[in-house]
Amino acid sequence: MILLQSPSRFLLQILQDRLLSPDKGVDLDCHSVEFDDVRYHIQFSMRNPHVVVLSVSLPIPPPEAIFFDGLPFGAIEAIKAAYGAVAQILDPPKDGYNLTMKLNLSKLPSDEEQRQALLVKIASVREVVLGAPLRFVLKNLATKTVAPEMDQLIALVHRPKESFFLLPQQAEKVTVVYPMRFQDSTDIVLATSFLQELIESRRTAGLNNAPSCMWSPSPPLELKGAPAQALTANAGFVTFVIFPRHVEGKKIDRTVWSLLTFHAYVSYHVKCSEGFMHTRMRRRVESLIQALDRAKPESEKSKKLVSGKSFKRLSLNEARSNSNS
Repeated sequence: MILLQSPSRFLLQILQDRLLSPDKGVDLDCHSVEFDDVRYHIQFSMRNPHVVVLSVSLPIPPPEAIFFDGLPFGAIEAIKAAYGAVAQILDPPKDGYNLTMKLNLSKLPSDEEQRQALLVKIASVREVVLGAPLRFVLKNLATKTVAPEMDQLIALVHRPKESFFLLPQQAEKVTVVYPMRFQDSTDIVLATSFLQELIESRRTAGLNNAPSCMWSPSPPLELKGAPAQALTANAGFVTFVIFPRHVEGKKIDRTVWSLLTFHAYVSYHVKCSEGFMHTRMRRRVESLIQALDRAKPESEKSKKLVSGKSFKRLSLNEARSNSNS
């Protein structure tokens, strides 16, 4: 199965191109939109070729998700820790955006490997900002502690007006619950089947170290006390239990991103499955039409009109060849 990548290819390519030829570029003003309605606005000016202005718009949070000055809990601290002196947060941000940063490319590390790693981190600003509260909880889990301000049910935004929930009440584990919602009726059926198969695959011997995974059509007990509007899900609820071994060392980066984009991961594979089935259906219909064409005798393929003229019904392949010519 394909996993979504954290760095935005749009941002990373622009930053790399700018860094290679800072004095040969042109003024740039670009917009980009990613899945789950995350939008970027990046600006360069030849008057100051080493400075980049990057604005980020996040999904609209639901009422149960708490934002501070338009950003999730801990986002400012996470940005400062990730980018250091390279990034300066502008307050207030540009209209229509949650965050605006001024990036000074002249302050990037001189070492090639370190410079590339920091560019990838800048292109992963979505993970840094939206994943800040999740990373804070999981870092405490790694040390088997519970922060006093994060010891109750927490709602984190991951899609426009939709959230998933963390329950970090125990030092040995963190429970993560996703209400799964889809608009199309076909997507609901495919997603439900996909999630049930995901639960079954977790029971195989090779995945013993993976997080515990459960699916239920009704809200689990962990969501007791959550707002009623947040508990509407037409494809059930998925629950993961994260243990300290899942967030040791560099594992925490992959865990944060995987949890943050789980719904997008399921949606991607649902759409791929739907496209695959449509392709199979079209091929099957074409093969049946060809079989019917071969079964018709020549006398039935040629018919006469009222005027006395005759015409021949073309097969599927003949019709295609005529249209191409």
